[in-house]
Amino acid sequence: MCGIAGLIDFNSAQPDEAILRRMLGLVSHRGPDSFGIYLSNNAGLANARLSIIDLSGGDQPIHNEDQTVWVVYNGEIFNYPELRRDLEARGHKFYTRTDTEIIAHLYEDRGPNLFKNVNGEFAFALWDRTKKRLLLGRDRFGIRPLFYYHTVGRLLFGSEVKSIFADSRVPRAIDPQTLSDIFTCWAPLGENTAFQNVRQIKPGHYAVFSNEGMKNYPYWQLSFAHSPGTDSPIEELAEELRELLYDATRIRLRADIPVGAYLSGGLDSTLITSIVKRYFNNRLRTFSVSFTDGRFDESPFQEKTVQALHTDHSSIRCTEKEIGEIFPKVVWHSEVPLVRSAPAPLYLLSKLVRENNFKVVLTGEGSDEIFAGYDIFKEDKVRRFWARKPESRVRPSLFQKLYPDIFSAMSTGNHVFLEKFFLRGLTKTDSPAYSHLIRWENTAHIHSFFSKDMQEAINSQMPFVDRFVETLPSDFMSWPPLSRAQYTEISIFLSNYLLSSQGDRMAMANAIEGRYPFLDYRVVEFACKLQPHHRMQGLKDKYLLRKSAAGLIPPELARRPKQPYRAPISRCFFGEDYEEGFVAALFSERSVYRNGYFDPAKVTRLIQKCRMQSGSLSSERESMALVGILSTELLHKMFIEQFPFYPQDDLKNIKVYRQ
Repeated sequence: MCGIAGLIDFNSAQPDEAILRRMLGLVSHRGPDSFGIYLSNNAGLANARLSIIDLSGGDQPIHNEDQTVWVVYNGEIFNYPELRRDLEARGHKFYTRTDTEIIAHLYEDRGPNLFKNVNGEFAFALWDRTKKRLLLGRDRFGIRPLFYYHTVGRLLFGSEVKSIFADSRVPRAIDPQTLSDIFTCWAPLGENTAFQNVRQIKPGHYAVFSNEGMKNYPYWQLSFAHSPGTDSPIEELAEELRELLYDATRIRLRADIPVGAYLSGGLDSTLITSIVKRYFNNRLRTFSVSFTDGRFDESPFQEKTVQALHTDHSSIRCTEKEIGEIFPKVVWHSEVPLVRSAPAPLYLLSKLVRENNFKVVLTGEGSDEIFAGYDIFKEDKVRRFWARKPESRVRPSLFQKLYPDIFSAMSTGNHVFLEKFFLRGLTKTDSPAYSHLIRWENTAHIHSFFSKDMQEAINSQMPFVDRFVETLPSDFMSWPPLSRAQYTEISIFLSNYLLSSQGDRMAMANAIEGRYPFLDYRVVEFACKLQPHHRMQGLKDKYLLRKSAAGLIPPELARRPKQPYRAPISRCFFGEDYEEGFVAALFSERSVYRNGYFDPAKVTRLIQKCRMQSGSLSSERESMALVGILSTELLHKMFIEQFPFYPQDDLKNIKVYRQ
């Protein structure tokens, strides 16, 4: 795993080496083991390496036999030994043992159509010196980030936006439309980022940049179109899934250093850990995070899992104060406004892994999306059932089955209030976004905190739902409702929030590589072609996955209902030293007015309410507003006012390759 950056300039014969060095310094946390720059006419590539495979011989940039193709690469190709054997049989000569070199030779063999058989998580840049063109590629699910800024004849790219801003000619401004989108669906939409004119290569896409311009191309598309081959008996499907997960885990253990695992105590991470323990590594190191606030703490389940699997375990107990203190660094690494504090504990968790001298961990992310593990999928099913008879007083009672803990703690009057919440837009079942409309509308109430100028800028744009619908596959409405809901969750939330703000950014801030067996494209394609009832039977989530896990993990953990990962919010920012801290300074009416994103009076009332209630907010919506406003103001301070807020490393040991 690494940080990459680069500059292609057809308006200048020689790229600016000083800019490349600054770019590299701003992503050096991603790869602190070695640093390299490639320079030739019109092109400069840079890499900060986290050495995992071929520790002594895999420094980047990497080239082909005649040094006409150069690559900088962030990620892993997990099936690189198989690809290498095939390439060697076709006459290619390798000078390293690293998976990075595979990219150069695949390009020689297949050109831009190199992605078909690559199984991995990656973002790379490849410069073809002969054809004077740059190829940018990103993995199918967007596990690894890749950003760019394009003007006529000139392109900058990087693993993180901050490296692009190392060039002072790149304008820095927060994008109102993306800010509005984040305050609707928690994440940027499509190729957008938090910053105007800075884009990202979309998951499953590549781009070609030459003197003729830049074009983006898809090479893979997530699809839930049904396949007749998945009508097999449930026992056969469960066995096939076990075999797929076994192999997905096996190839993700390929490394020249030890591989650990995150262990949350839930089904997904427990299953992956069990596979490793049973078949590959009986001395597995595992890591987890717990909370002093019992509402969010899963440590009892983590302890049960450790006892059952006998792993060598380390854990960090996260306090509200720690979340508040680390939050500025979380925003610096996320490079996007956040509406949750959940990334902060994961930053502390990756720090724990690094302190234990590990660089690689397996995680269970992706399972909830592909095997229908989220409550939003159940809500969609219940609401569609209710919508067939909107006048029914029995059908909405299914929400009590869905959320027994919430309803048991409520008065009868509040039961009615919650049912009215789910009643909104009940009969709009023909909307392509039906499954997520309630969540989006609820989050979008945060828009009321925007300043008048921001609201005018946002209202001049096409509505969010309409823009999202334009991105959908042509056969989307022919899919079953569950599949549509899952696609919506995967295409927005998974790639642009979960794998970014909670995934790559928090891990790589401490030079930790996360690997995701559930996001092996073979596992995903298998899951997407299942009958919906194999993913969710009635209101039982992850039905087939739980069948596959039987016998591999303790029964009480296999049956355990999902506990969504969340972290404390409001109390993290209102300690005894509030008046002297960064939060009070950012929330001052003068500062809020000057930056112009929010209404100062409304922000002041929100903060007063937080403090009067000792940080115990009355609604999740207000909690999200608090974090969203704070992270936006932090983003402005760090990237617009005082960039770079955290100075880039002054790297001394950069190896420079010149042609």
